Amino acid sequence: MASQDVTSLLRSSAVDFDFYEALYRHFHAQPELSLQESQTAAKAASLLRSLNAGYEVQTSIGGHGLVGVLKNGAGKTVLLRADMDALPVKEDTGLEYASKVTMRDNDDAVKPVMHACGHDFHVTALLAAAECLAKMKDSWSGTLIVLFQPNEERAGGAQAMVDDGLYSKIPVPDIVLGQHVMPQRAGYVGCRVGNIMSEADSFKITLYGRGGHGSMPHRTVDPVVMAAGVVTKLQTIVSREIDPDQFAVVTVGSIQAGHTENIISDRAEVRINVRTQNHEVRNRVLASIRRVVKGECEASGATKEPLIEETTKFPLSVNDPDMTKKVHKSFEAFFGERFDPNTSCSTASEDYSILGSTQGKPCCFWFFGGTDKTTWDDAEKKGRVAEDVPVNHSPFFAPVIQPTLGTGIDALCLAALTFLTNP
Repeated sequence: MASQDVTSLLRSSAVDFDFYEALYRHFHAQPELSLQESQTAAKAASLLRSLNAGYEVQTSIGGHGLVGVLKNGAGKTVLLRADMDALPVKEDTGLEYASKVTMRDNDDAVKPVMHACGHDFHVTALLAAAECLAKMKDSWSGTLIVLFQPNEERAGGAQAMVDDGLYSKIPVPDIVLGQHVMPQRAGYVGCRVGNIMSEADSFKITLYGRGGHGSMPHRTVDPVVMAAGVVTKLQTIVSREIDPDQFAVVTVGSIQAGHTENIISDRAEVRINVRTQNHEVRNRVLASIRRVVKGECEASGATKEPLIEETTKFPLSVNDPDMTKKVHKSFEAFFGERFDPNTSCSTASEDYSILGSTQGKPCCFWFFGGTDKTTWDDAEKKGRVAEDVPVNHSPFFAPVIQPTLGTGIDALCLAALTFLTNP
């Protein structure tokens, strides 16, 4: 389909932006933690059904996951995916529709909740794209699947949906497509052939000492000092053991020990997150972490071996070359200079590719920017992008609604139309 034809088609099938902007504000103000996305899922299912466009809606797949299937004649089966869950972050954006929600998490602790990763944009854009593509179904043929996934942040949602019989309920797609809003210039889209998002491994490590009175450290084995040694030594893995040409990140995101200042605890808990883009590098980093932890515990006189538990694992996200080049062609024709076909591989991670890889099907994923253009341009001019542009998972992460939402809707529709044949 020619670029001019696609542009005309999208504009003639445009949705009510006022409605979807209000819907975005609703989702942003009412975030839900991983595994608790019941109201978000219910709202999405209700809206899909209300389109009266022929979507076959199924809910409660792998938790709160849901799908809508629109069968429209012969052709490819295309799956568009959005994630729904939010994060345990206290919002500090100052927006009128900022979240004030708190929820009890899976550890039974009450925490503030925020859509600090943009999943509210993903859900809203996919619902709008579902309406837009349904309006233009006389111009394409095939099967469209819109999938709303729970529990992405904990890396369990995609696999849970597959394990819960997803593909016994819906057709197996020929390609899986997805997107993510990022701290980039709003209105711009980036993609690449090959690795698009990093592999990730997270661990909870328990270090065992011997507790006692804060005034008698000589009668104890202090797990706080032990943890400090572990954290310090872990920082040398990337700087001293990994080839500078290779990518790796080792982050200690949490250290917990004790409850008051005059008691030396008998244990400390350290939570570690690892990002890599190469399986060989990953294996080396993980082996080094185990060596460092065990070595520091032995040197500190730990009372027993540390307990190292894997908590989450994200696969390496790889864009299929053939399918991605086709998406690139569509994006280049429509977005022009606002599309970057050689965007950098993100250091962040995703589990969407499990929806394709478990079935031996190709995937393509892209990014769309959410940072206000003036804010981005000023920060870039001053060389202060890192300081002045909030990133995903920040309490200040607040993508500008437009043109962010419109770009996300257009990108989903364009990618789907790339593979849905003309009748």
